[in-house]
Amino acid sequence: GLPAALPTLPLELTVLYNLLLFTMGASDSAIEGEAEGIRQGLLRVLEACGASGQDLSTEELWQKVLQEVTVEELQAPLQRLAALQAAWWLAASRLGSTAGLFRLLRNAEDPGRALCSEGENELLSLLKAWRVPAEGTSLPLVQSAEDLKEILCTTAAFLQGLQELETGNFPNALSLLQEAAGGFCSKRVLAQIYTCLGCCAQQMGKPQTALQHLKWALKVDFQCLPALSHAAAVYHELGETDVELQALALLYEALEKNPPTAASSSPYFLIRTELLVRTPILASLLHHHHPSEVKYLLAQRCLQDGRVADAVEHYLDFLALLQEGLQEQVPLDSSSALPRIPEVFLEAASALEQAGRHQDAITVCEEVISRTTYLIPRMLRVERLEQQACPSSGTGLVGGLLSQKKESLCCLAWRAAGYLHQGWAWAKLGESKEAVTQFSRCLCDLLQVQLYGSVCLSMPESLLPEVEVLQKIRLLSLSGRGAQFLEMGRHKEALLDFQHGLQISPG
Repeated sequence: GLPAALPTLPLELTVLYNLLLFTMGASDSAIEGEAEGIRQGLLRVLEACGASGQDLSTEELWQKVLQEVTVEELQAPLQRLAALQAAWWLAASRLGSTAGLFRLLRNAEDPGRALCSEGENELLSLLKAWRVPAEGTSLPLVQSAEDLKEILCTTAAFLQGLQELETGNFPNALSLLQEAAGGFCSKRVLAQIYTCLGCCAQQMGKPQTALQHLKWALKVDFQCLPALSHAAAVYHELGETDVELQALALLYEALEKNPPTAASSSPYFLIRTELLVRTPILASLLHHHHPSEVKYLLAQRCLQDGRVADAVEHYLDFLALLQEGLQEQVPLDSSSALPRIPEVFLEAASALEQAGRHQDAITVCEEVISRTTYLIPRMLRVERLEQQACPSSGTGLVGGLLSQKKESLCCLAWRAAGYLHQGWAWAKLGESKEAVTQFSRCLCDLLQVQLYGSVCLSMPESLLPEVEVLQKIRLLSLSGRGAQFLEMGRHKEALLDFQHGLQISPG
């Protein structure tokens, strides 16, 4: 291009500022990395002043430009460009680089000005103290530096509040998030900040304060459904089941009517807080539950609270969602609130049994049994890990063996629990012979597991929960079959089952 010339540089930098604003605003996504356009602009400034900085990092380049370029006409466009650079760095969570840049700006404006007072947040102090340059008359700005300053202040407070929240420094997080809530942002972002404040207050053991913030979030933006989800969790913590269930029902209804989408932002600004704050902790706090997850929570809470009829209705609704298509209706990632699907079926069977719908419970359990049958090996050895693979074989083999064994134990536990529930259901129907058959199938399943050594002392720790569940299922099945033998007058077999049960659990 043309050689850099001092007379035209102010206009060139202003055009660059407007162009980058349009580029950033049009992306409508998190801004990553550094703005190469800004770097090229700084190199043009140095070139016009007879210097170079090709080998310098972006931070070093800014230091050189702000310390060495004293041309008065360049100060305002350079400062606006610095604010844009700060937006890029904040989006990348480079708070230290942002603070360093505004220290340079402060020293360039007033070298003798005092640093921030003790206990004051340095980055926020530097941003607030920045004297926004007056707009020139040569070319209008598509977004004023004054507006950009306000957005930077809100973003810096929000980002730092999230960082403190993530590290568990809740008082500092509360203070910074409150600062952000008083800043310059859209209603959507304000609702997000209030939601984060609610989560922070909940972590501090202040549920009523948490609820107040979450209510403010919903008042500001009724589409901020994560606030409703967090409110339900707080009500659960307080033991207010009625209100918790109301909140979950509202959440489910809202998700069904309006599936979560990317909410539209304020159209008036190209650079917005929502473009700059895209951190993993924020994504986690604002995680949108899938309707199936909320339906499951409704079923589980109702069952735990003894509202059996409501629980059955919700469980059957959930199972209907599965019939419509597993991939579409149920989130399968690690962030899901759902347990494994067979466990949900077994919970549904338990609810049906408690509601007296024993035949339906048998049918639901049969689904679990049929789906897990081909996933279980004929014999399953559970022993000390050292006997399976020597240490030199590497952690990959060890982890693979444990994962495979754990999955096999889970499938076995699900099928055995299915038989156990069927045994109870047949017993309730007065069919003792069929009940004994199902209890016996459960016990036969458990004989497929060969335990070597002391379960407590030599078992791989990651397998202990599954093995303990199998032992409990065995005890319950022996007790159930023994009771049915008594009903049938087969006292000798009943006594043997009760004795075996005592051996498993002497207490």
